[in-house]
Amino acid sequence: MITPALHITRQDGAASVELRGDWTALALAECGRAGELREAMRGLDGAGAHGATRWSLAGVGRLDHIGAQLMWQAWDGKLPLGIEVSAEQRRVFGRIMSLRPDGWKKHVVERFNPVTLLGGSTLSLLAQLVSGVTMVGQFTFDLLRFARAPHLGPWREISANIYSIGYKALGITALVGFLIGIVLSYLSANQLRTFGASLFIVNILGMAVIRELGPVLAAILIAGRSGSAITAQIGVMRVTEELDAMRVMGISHGFRLIMPRVLALAVSMPLLVAWTDLMALAGGMLAAHSQLGISAAFFLRTLPDAVPVANLWFGLGKGVVFGMLIALVACHFGLRIKPNTTSLGTGTTASVVTSITAVILADAVLAILFKDIGL
Repeated sequence: MITPALHITRQDGAASVELRGDWTALALAECGRAGELREAMRGLDGAGAHGATRWSLAGVGRLDHIGAQLMWQAWDGKLPLGIEVSAEQRRVFGRIMSLRPDGWKKHVVERFNPVTLLGGSTLSLLAQLVSGVTMVGQFTFDLLRFARAPHLGPWREISANIYSIGYKALGITALVGFLIGIVLSYLSANQLRTFGASLFIVNILGMAVIRELGPVLAAILIAGRSGSAITAQIGVMRVTEELDAMRVMGISHGFRLIMPRVLALAVSMPLLVAWTDLMALAGGMLAAHSQLGISAAFFLRTLPDAVPVANLWFGLGKGVVFGMLIALVACHFGLRIKPNTTSLGTGTTASVVTSITAVILADAVLAILFKDIGL
C-alpha cells in the first residue's frame, strides 16, 4: 500500500498536479492526512473544474469511492478540464456523479415562509381530497359490479374482515362502554340529587348514550384499533410490492382490498354501536342503583318512554356512516404509503388522526341535520 500524495510542478505560471499512491479508504485512514490533502487540492490556484491547473491521475495505483469522493469534493463536484484519467477511474467518478446529479453541492435550507407553508399545505389538502373523491367513485363502481355479479364477489375477504374488525373488537368496546356508562351515571347522579330529579337519570343516560356517545365512542375505538390495522396492512403490501404484483396480474385494488373492508365496517359498526350502547347502559344502571337506589327493573321499564326508538335507529345509521368513513380513510392512507418504514409509520398515524377527525365532523353535521328527529 502506497501513501497518497500530491506532486506539484509549476512552469510559466501554470501548475501541474500529479496524484500518486493509493487513494483508498484504508490508505487515507492510515496516513491521517485526508482533510489536509483535500484542502491542499482545493487551495491550488485554479483548482476548480474550469481552472488552468492540469491534473493527472496516472500515478494513482488504486482508487475506491472514498478517495474519489475526496477528490470530487475538492473539485467542487466536477472533473477538471483536460484531466488525465484512466477509463476505470472515470467509471468510478461516473458512479459518484449518478448518486448526486447536483454535483455534491450543499443544499441551502430555506427560511420559514408562512405563505409558502400555507400554499404547500393547501395544495396537499386539495391533492388528498381529489384522491379521496376518486376512491369513493371507484368504490361506487366496484359496488355496482358486486351487485351485478354477487357470486363473483370477495365474500371470503368480507367475512374475514367482519371477524377481525367486528368480533375481535367486542371486548374493548364492552369494557370502555361499561366504564363510560358508570362515569356518566355517577356525574349525573350528583347533580340530579341536588335538585331532587333523580328519576331523570334514565333520560340523560338513555339519550346521551344511544344517540351520541355510543356511536362516537365505538367509532373512535374502531378508528384507533381497526383503521390503523387496515392502513398498516395495505402499507406493508406496498413495501413488499404485493400491490404491484396485483396490478400486474390484473387484480383490482378497489374490488379486492377497499370494497371488502368498507362493506365489513358498514356491517360491523352498527352491531358494535348497539353492543357499546348496551354495555354503557348496563354500567349506568349499576351506578344509578348504587348512587340513587334506582332498580334495574325501573330503569328498563322507563327507558323506552324516555328515549324514542327513532334515536336508536339514528345511532345505528350513524354507525354505518362512521364505519364507511373509517374504512375509506384507512384505505386511502394505506395506498399512499411509500415503500419505506418511515412512510409506513407516518401514514398509519395520519390515518388514525384523520379518521377520528372525520368521525367527529360527520357527527356534528348529522347532529345539525337531524336535530328534530327523536327529540
